[in-house]
Amino acid sequence: MRLRGLLSAQLLLVLVLVVSCVTEYEPGTVSILPSLIVEGMITNQPGPYAVKLTRTADYSYKSLNLLETGATVIISDNLGNQETLKESSTGGTYQTNISGIQGIVGRIYKVVIKTKDGNVYESEPEILKAAPAIDNIYYEYRYDSQESNNGKANGWDVYVDTKDSETPGDFYRWEWTHYEFTEVCKTVATAGQNSLIGLPCCSQCWNINRCNINCINIMSDVNINGNSISRQLIERVPYDASTRYYVEVKQQLLSAGIYRFFKTASQQVQNTGGLFDAAPGSIGGNIHSTSNSSLKAYGYFGAVGESVGYLLVDRSKAVGAPVATTDLVVLNSLAACVVCENSQYRTPVRPRWWQ
Repeated sequence: MRLRGLLSAQLLLVLVLVVSCVTEYEPGTVSILPSLIVEGMITNQPGPYAVKLTRTADYSYKSLNLLETGATVIISDNLGNQETLKESSTGGTYQTNISGIQGIVGRIYKVVIKTKDGNVYESEPEILKAAPAIDNIYYEYRYDSQESNNGKANGWDVYVDTKDSETPGDFYRWEWTHYEFTEVCKTVATAGQNSLIGLPCCSQCWNINRCNINCINIMSDVNINGNSISRQLIERVPYDASTRYYVEVKQQLLSAGIYRFFKTASQQVQNTGGLFDAAPGSIGGNIHSTSNSSLKAYGYFGAVGESVGYLLVDRSKAVGAPVATTDLVVLNSLAACVVCENSQYRTPVRPRWWQ
């Protein structure tokens, strides 16, 4: 008993010493020198194609990327075809013309960027391979009684079925894009009012909502080579209105390089800020400077095969009333109209299957 008591006393002393010597770890600020970030791709679907350029600011726990304006951006193929992209009015995003360069299966593509400070960057060339067809797109209504409000409780899960090719080493990505017709191309606040005033569009116009980096949806065929891919979840349609929901689904066939890039980016997004989380610089990419080898660049420009389909989701038979997720807007039809600019977020081009 005395030995047990002595051991207990010694253990208590050790615990006291350990606790008294603990010092809270305060990691130093991680910094990345101002570097170019490139986001873009060309596909075998009709353009326009966009390349977004940003510049890293100092990175600590929250990063801030600044728009890279005034650059010259050129997409070219291995047959000598090329196009200089036009910068959008908001800056930092560069687009091809609707009738401009077209991605073609079997050709090799790259992007060359000259920034306003005179530095030149270039992507590694990639061959554009054809993606398998989407065999089926469908949705299933699901009510989740555990959700906090009626808008989230009601939802429609969208799925696709497809078939992987017999050749190994295929990599997939799925994206969705929701188009919604709008009569409002600009909103202005009015003092003392609970709603916004909407200025009308000068032409037909659609707002665009799409999946972003927080929902990267990728797959390797390493475990399913040559087999069917069934019930691949694409998105959950929200109940923010009772109107039909128009969505286009893109099924992309990626190169091994861009698959690794998206996989690393997805892992980075899911990190919780722990001690051993990777720094953003580990994401890398396929962009390098040809004018100054000491300059770092991040991001990816890829050549991607796509197959596309669409779905109209009937939201008229849900439980209860929808819950709007945007501010109330009152259209002023007598105000001067605003041009519907063709951008990543809005377009005057009628969606191809719009009904």
